[in-house]
Amino acid sequence: MPSRAPQLHTGSHDLPVSDALAGFMTGGWAATPLPDGSRVPGFDRFAGRRARLTARFPGERLLVPAGELTVRSHDCDHRFRPHSAYAWLTGLTGEDQPGHVLVLEPDGEAVLYLRPRSPRDGRGEFYRDRRYGEFWVGRRPDLAEAGRLTGLRCAHLDDLVRRRTDRDAAHDAELASMLSELRLIKDDWEVAQLQQAVDHTATGFEDVVRSLPTALRHPRGERWIEGVFQLRARAEGNGTGYETIAAAGAHACVLHWIRNDGPLDPHQLLLLDAGVETDALYTADITRTLPLSGRFSPVQRRVYDLVLAAQDAGIAALKPGASFRDFHRACTGVLAEGLADWGVLPVPAAEALAPDSGLYRRYTLCSSGHMLGLDVHDCGRARAEQYLDGVLAEGQVLTVEPGLYLQPDDETLPPELRGVGVRIEDDLVITADGARLMSSALPRTADGVEEWMEGLLAGRD
Repeated sequence: MPSRAPQLHTGSHDLPVSDALAGFMTGGWAATPLPDGSRVPGFDRFAGRRARLTARFPGERLLVPAGELTVRSHDCDHRFRPHSAYAWLTGLTGEDQPGHVLVLEPDGEAVLYLRPRSPRDGRGEFYRDRRYGEFWVGRRPDLAEAGRLTGLRCAHLDDLVRRRTDRDAAHDAELASMLSELRLIKDDWEVAQLQQAVDHTATGFEDVVRSLPTALRHPRGERWIEGVFQLRARAEGNGTGYETIAAAGAHACVLHWIRNDGPLDPHQLLLLDAGVETDALYTADITRTLPLSGRFSPVQRRVYDLVLAAQDAGIAALKPGASFRDFHRACTGVLAEGLADWGVLPVPAAEALAPDSGLYRRYTLCSSGHMLGLDVHDCGRARAEQYLDGVLAEGQVLTVEPGLYLQPDDETLPPELRGVGVRIEDDLVITADGARLMSSALPRTADGVEEWMEGLLAGRD
């Protein structure tokens, strides 16, 4: 095989390397093989997944890239996470995967093209390359080790030949849709991964409650909350599955509030939307709205109880064969009736719920849930008839997350309701006869939340 001379990614402030140092760096290194028997978690699942995909595109060559590094600033990259489809087909989930490509050949053979471990030779990549060198970013498997880890034939990334007729998941909409649709139903191993993510997330929420006395004293208490949860997520998994929403007071009315730079007020609520991502890249997605005083005020409890009733109705609608949209309709029906009872809606609930109206959405803008898995909004490239307009099936995992977002400047609301935001979100797996609440370790009722918070704060270190 011809010698490859890699382009070195070096910095302007790197020290020059003398010939003497370059020579000295080439020898005296002990062998450090990976342990015998090392395999990616879930090893026995991936060949079947690849076979299901190739069966949908007979005789075609499919490329599924891991993705590339993205510059954060100058010569610093964002932390790398492989594309979910690549992880689902290979089991490779680490930060050593940028640039790698899985190729499914027309005859069904799967080949992984990767950047193998840099040799300890005179070219110096292993200690001079800031982006890929082992001394800078850690060890990668060599080709033989990668083959044992994955069960795939592995080849050097430089040997990848791209053809005009290839289907590349990064650009081919049909292939991307199929990769989403094949992931709609989770197998037992995936459900176990998601349960692990949910369990760690519940622990992270407990950490947050215990930290509230300190967070309440900090001028950016929302960011303190974010940091506390991030510590748990990094300690137990790969990190968070999405940017944490730690929204206090009126910030809870901003659906994707991730600035998290505000203070905490004990008279207000905290909406915490957060999820731990496992090392296998499956994420939880849970929201709880907590009274920062430890007790809901009457107005806060009124809003909370309406959202909880909506969630109860949505969860009750989950079962195999039900329309995916049924649980959303159940949630919004309850919310609209409640808003009408409060005198907030300018029309009756039934009229506000009509497709040509939707006036209730002023106070609850977004959908009431989504699929969950390797992505927080999983399977998002699936065709509508397979997902949004499809039916639920055993093994699907999804969230139910109704909310009311009563904007602080909304003059259609009575003053006491303005600036109150409440969302309750749980993760569920569809079973043969309904759905199992995966996040049951966290309380959902107002009384349950208050008792849970009281117990955690009484017992904190």
